[in-house]
Amino acid sequence: MKFAHMADIHLGSWKEPKIRELSSRAFVAAVDRCMAEKVDFVLISGDLFNTSLPPIDSLKLAVSELKRLKLAGVRVYTIAGSHDFSPSGKTMLEVLEEAELVVNVCKGSVFDDKLKLSFTVDEATGAKITGMIGKKGMLEKKYYEELSKDNLESESGFRIFLFHTALSELKPVELEKMESAPLSLLPRGFDYYAGGHVHIVADVSLEGYKNVVYPGPTFPNSFSELEKLGGGSMYIYNDGVVKQESIVLKQVVVIDVDCDHKIPSQVSSLVVEEIQSKKIDDAIVLLRLSGMLETGKTSEINIRNLVELMEERGAYVVLKNTSKLTTKEFSEVKVKADTTEEAEALVLQEHLGQVKSIDLDASAEKELVEKLMVLLDVEKEEGEKQSDYESRVVGEAKKVFER
Repeated sequence: MKFAHMADIHLGSWKEPKIRELSSRAFVAAVDRCMAEKVDFVLISGDLFNTSLPPIDSLKLAVSELKRLKLAGVRVYTIAGSHDFSPSGKTMLEVLEEAELVVNVCKGSVFDDKLKLSFTVDEATGAKITGMIGKKGMLEKKYYEELSKDNLESESGFRIFLFHTALSELKPVELEKMESAPLSLLPRGFDYYAGGHVHIVADVSLEGYKNVVYPGPTFPNSFSELEKLGGGSMYIYNDGVVKQESIVLKQVVVIDVDCDHKIPSQVSSLVVEEIQSKKIDDAIVLLRLSGMLETGKTSEINIRNLVELMEERGAYVVLKNTSKLTTKEFSEVKVKADTTEEAEALVLQEHLGQVKSIDLDASAEKELVEKLMVLLDVEKEEGEKQSDYESRVVGEAKKVFER
């Protein structure tokens, strides 16, 4: 028996065009790998798309690749992940299943207040596959708590369990604040546990739980993931042997500069030195600037010129992260509050008057910022295109400034 396991594909997740294209190409590369390996079937453990209502180009790509697998006789078994559900509980997987491109293996019934999952049997190999959906905020935990495990654990044959949940035993330190569940919530004794949701690469076997695998995303979904993972990943199971398969389309080069106690010109010089010392041709370059400048403003670091220099040296694309770059122009703010709302109010009060370009008295500035905070908290409506959502928010923001 030979099968592939992938998860967290997140088609359509990147706004940057070149990275968005790479993310799509990574999924195609993963399907290519499945075809080359001649797998019997493919497991997708949730989050095929980045949103419940994906853009047409992402949907078209998914249909094209899933159809390619189907025509080759490779079956695809999946579950819905936390990004797959709309507020009304609908998922695009229903459409793909109706088109007979995938099989959603999270199926069952409720009897005596207990959830009883059923198996989907792969006809060619006899593998028995089932699984549990993933929901945002660990809402799927209640389903596990109501799950009847007797029929699952007593079933004979080769069994696979798909899940889209963070497991406490495998959660890395950097994700310690992520809600998780103990491995014991899953049924015991299966031959393969196909995980998703947590974007890590892990393959462990613990007592009662053999081959618990997180394959990682097929392509990193953020700046920090590109920095940490470097590329995408999937797994191949081949008659008991579990092997990770890397999906690397472009090399990732990190330029990380500590700006503590430096002036803008020094930071620029350090970045230039890094650019000249690294091979960045056709690479994804990650520029991270962090720390507090000794003097000057962050805007005095001409990042655009630095990016242009990297592009001249052949960089495929440059992504920058300056979220932790600060200046003494803003004083440190320490607040103590019991609620988020109180903390926001105190931080706002402490910052009033520090932005010199805002020509308003404290009261008017406070009112303006509060209105913008409320506006920026508005969520996208179901069915609303991203471009329409952004236009709506920008339009409302203009109205705020005009008043």
